[in-house]
Amino acid sequence: MDALLIVDVQNDFCPGGALEVPGGDQVVPTINKLSQAFEHVVQTQDWHPEGHSSFASSHEGEEPFETIQMDYGQQVLWPDHCIQGSDGAEFHPELNTLPSQLIIRKGFRKDIDSYSAFYENDHQTPTGLKAYLQERGIDRLYVAGLATDFCVKWSVTDGLDEGFEVYVIEDAVRGIDVEGSLDAAWNEMNEKGAEVVESWDLL
Repeated sequence: MDALLIVDVQNDFCPGGALEVPGGDQVVPTINKLSQAFEHVVQTQDWHPEGHSSFASSHEGEEPFETIQMDYGQQVLWPDHCIQGSDGAEFHPELNTLPSQLIIRKGFRKDIDSYSAFYENDHQTPTGLKAYLQERGIDRLYVAGLATDFCVKWSVTDGLDEGFEVYVIEDAVRGIDVEGSLDAAWNEMNEKGAEVVESWDLL
């Protein structure tokens, strides 16, 4: 059984947002069409407390997009974004969320970031998505959203590791591209076994 996974289509990741993904808003009309074509739809929402450890502003002398070492591994430092209750954390106003049956909030633990829809960045703390999908007999995931090279990529690779068939909808994702991260993400997803499709293959 299939499910559509919509990753982080939020104001702060769209043009004018605190962590703008170039062309991030362009995925919205495509995702709205896709969500009408799936019986099962799940979304993720980046949901950080103020002063989150992944914010550059939480580390004296550090700048956004620099990398530091955390207890759980390397961490890119971000501008403050998707703060709980803020306009930036809200879904894009034109995104149709009515078909979504589950919203997974991630990044709400102050001391650890969370890119993947399945796990925190320690690769150990689960979000509960795997069990949710398994209980519904879902074994195939189609992934759309933002950003290709971070939260989409981690969700895709973790989904594959958990035994799901995973498809990336190429025209329904956009990337940030930090120092070649976009090409690296596509290569990693392909090597892991993700399939790439276009929205018109599904509509």
